[in-house]
Amino acid sequence: QAQLAESGGGLVQPGGSLRLSCAAPARIFSIANMGWYRQAPGKQRELVAVISRYGSTNYADSVKGRFTISRDNAKNTVYLQMNSLKPEDTAVYYCTGHVNLPQPYDYWGQGTQVTVSS
Repeated sequence: QAQLAESGGGLVQPGGSLRLSCAAPARIFSIANMGWYRQAPGKQRELVAVISRYGSTNYADSVKGRFTISRDNAKNTVYLQMNSLKPEDTAVYYCTGHVNLPQPYDYWGQGTQVTVSS
């Protein structure tokens, strides 16, 4: 059962914007490095962006300068602002939370569909 809940996906035209949100239980969010992955049809799941507990970020080269990951620790929510969307950004986007204690473990959401098409 997914413990992370994504929202904000949908259909958008090329060049448009979307913001994805992912809410997590406080017990997970407070200790987790959060991230977004995506999986397009027929392709492997790939990392899009990550943000550490302390706010440091990292992005896939394909989204640098267009996507921004952020987290609101008061709301236990991580966001992915996606601008200048391209058809190749079409995929199911998954939120993930990685914790190291008490042992390494990855939490996943169920995914939200993003479709970029005219």
